[in-house]
Amino acid sequence: MQVPAPFEYERATSVDNAITLLERLGSEARLIAGGHSLLPMMKLRLTDLEYVIDINDLHDELGYVRVGTDEVRIGAMTRHRELLESPELAALFPIFADAEHVIADPVVRNRGTIGGSLCQADPSEDLTAVCTALDAHCVIRGADGERVVGMEDFHRGPYETAVGASEILTEIRIPVRPYGSSAYAKVERRAGDWAVTSAGAAVWMDGDVISDARVGLAAVGPNTAGIPAISDALRGQQPSEELYAQAGAIAAESCSPVTDNRGSADYKRHLADELTRRTLRTAVQRIQAGEAGDRAGAQEGD
Repeated sequence: MQVPAPFEYERATSVDNAITLLERLGSEARLIAGGHSLLPMMKLRLTDLEYVIDINDLHDELGYVRVGTDEVRIGAMTRHRELLESPELAALFPIFADAEHVIADPVVRNRGTIGGSLCQADPSEDLTAVCTALDAHCVIRGADGERVVGMEDFHRGPYETAVGASEILTEIRIPVRPYGSSAYAKVERRAGDWAVTSAGAAVWMDGDVISDARVGLAAVGPNTAGIPAISDALRGQQPSEELYAQAGAIAAESCSPVTDNRGSADYKRHLADELTRRTLRTAVQRIQAGEAGDRAGAQEGD
């Protein structure tokens, strides 16, 4: 039976208390929320910690979805199930429901959190692509106060983020922009598995023309959280299959997948192309059909 190395357990009572514990215990301490990523790594001795700080009591403080006229704020302790069941997120950003339906299983979704997913920084993690497509920003708090970091700067490499040793991710902020929608698509070996490849896309339109678009990929190498070349290619253009194909080709060229037990590098590159096309097409179709998207939020705020 796999068991982690011995460690000491602490339970934080507030965000400030968690920061104090991190400062006192030092670099050998880690926060734990859902624990579905950290605990398996500890069991496999891939990480060896002296202290684990349980922050589940912070859900009342950091578990929320707050919708404003120009921004949605999501607490870092908001659980996957709460994201999936949020009518506000479904109306403004359907990409969340798309993604949450294919994240793991109900057990994981009941306990896992958006903050834990982002801070794990696994290259195959779903919500990084979602938040990148939506141009989200992360609020990081430490003893010296708060700072706000964009997704492109939040992830510094596999399993490495901008969150310091004595800091905690507290909130994700997503701008609300009119006449937009979003979509997510994922290929996995079996239901609930890590992605072979996945893509998230968000599109905003001005009449019949794309005013802006963003795409994020997962499981196809580093530096795919945002692909500016796709945004540049789509802005000012009318949606078409040829345009989606151009964006898909850019996605395939911009990623650097590796061959592993989930598939060959060529197969993953093909998926990056195809899923980019699909998500862009779906996002545009949702706008044109007048379905869920930022437009609804903009009208409510008018």
